Amino acid sequence: MEKVSISDTGTCERPSRVTTGSPDPSISLGLTLIMAITCGMAVANIYYNQPMLGIIEKTFPQERSLTGFVPTMTQLGYALGLLLLVPLGDRIERRRLIVIQFGALALSLAGTAIAPGAWSLVAASALVGISASVAQQILPFAAALASPERRGATIGIVMSGLLCGILFGRALAGAVAVHFGWRAMFWLGALLAIVAGLVLAVALPKSSPKTQASYGALLRSLAALWREEPQLRNATLIQACVFGSFSALWTTLALQLDSRYHLGADVAGLFGIIGAVGVLFAPIAGRIADKRGPHFVIGLASVVMIASWAVFGVWGQVVGLVAGVILLDFGAQGSQVSNQHVIQALRPEARNRLNAILMGGMFLGGALGSAAASFAWNAVGWTAVCSLGAAFAAMALCVHSQGRKSGATRPH
Repeated sequence: MEKVSISDTGTCERPSRVTTGSPDPSISLGLTLIMAITCGMAVANIYYNQPMLGIIEKTFPQERSLTGFVPTMTQLGYALGLLLLVPLGDRIERRRLIVIQFGALALSLAGTAIAPGAWSLVAASALVGISASVAQQILPFAAALASPERRGATIGIVMSGLLCGILFGRALAGAVAVHFGWRAMFWLGALLAIVAGLVLAVALPKSSPKTQASYGALLRSLAALWREEPQLRNATLIQACVFGSFSALWTTLALQLDSRYHLGADVAGLFGIIGAVGVLFAPIAGRIADKRGPHFVIGLASVVMIASWAVFGVWGQVVGLVAGVILLDFGAQGSQVSNQHVIQALRPEARNRLNAILMGGMFLGGALGSAAASFAWNAVGWTAVCSLGAAFAAMALCVHSQGRKSGATRPH
């Protein structure tokens, strides 16, 4: 196997020909589904706190301003895990790394469940985010196992699992919090993390590391990849804007439901199930990307997200929220699947690092969207949140359009 060499300065030296071994054409649907489900189980942990935020704030009434930033800190932790841990998948045997990270996730969730105060809750939430980045170890592993002509569809299936975890995780958290309390949800999450780790320890094949570079060289190579791959930069900026828009809704939806419609955390969680209708688009987006190219889907997804915020702002009834959530998730999922399709085709020997950059940028955008939405909600209210979400989606469309004009979205 020919490997990309990484210099001491972190420069990725592209060889004249890269061979990574033939993907296993016999990767089964069963294994793909296992990877999709466990990917969703991992990422769900960073969204449990969103529908439970009102209940958590009541536990620490003197520190409500601090607990309001629990979702932001969780997403910042996730972004940090993506940048510091996910690149290790190119250096360390992937199955072992995934199982270890699920163990760390279970411990972090237990720490969150026993947090005695708001400061310790915020710190534990950041650790949950860091360790939950194991979801992004699974995704590039699936892409590596898939044959090139099936890569878009395989990514679509695994992304469907990830997105279901995001959406159904909220529904589960809302229901558990109402009936058993928010701490019970984090204990349940710890148990699920242990189960997922054990299943993957049995189901996943062993992998061969793609590089022998040191950890420091791997981290330095992230900057080199960013410099040398315009498609990666374009995809990351788009996805940061898309997820900023997505997070703006889910950070404030429970507050809007409570203040305007007097609906609780369980109903806020149920909106996750409603949004799961959009998950059906993820495999379809993957197949369209295989046939028409991913950039067509990315542009369409951005337009759909802008339309969703118009629905939120104009249609002032619960049914309007339902319609808007479906459209928003439809657009967010189409964009994410297609941007994954773009970057996973760039450098097979650096898939984990490419994924770390894309998803790290995405969750930094999500953290910014969450923080900005909290500020907009407290300062003005729902109207400001809608304007903010639409602005993020419009920025994604602008970046996409500029990339098309400059040629950054063309294969090279």
